[in-house]
Amino acid sequence: MSNCRRYFGAGYSENNTKNCDEFPFATTYEGTAQAEYDPQAEKNNFSVLPVIKKQSGDAGTLLGQFYKKNRIIDGMDDGFLVKITS
Repeated sequence: MSNCRRYFGAGYSENNTKNCDEFPFATTYEGTAQAEYDPQAEKNNFSVLPVIKKQSGDAGTLLGQFYKKNRIIDGMDDGFLVKITS
């Protein structure tokens, strides 16, 4: 949220209709907290963008379902690859 405010201004949420979304996912070790897990990681190596709140929530739900269905657990040995296609 603070990164969206920094890059898009205090009104980025457009009257609370948008959420600050990040990539890589905040739930991964490569997400916004990567530097906390890996002292050699480049800080602020992620992207943020204000997105429609419902779409952000739906994406979070799908991500949670992916973790559950594929039994993704917390740990460096249970990695996965995200491939973006258009």
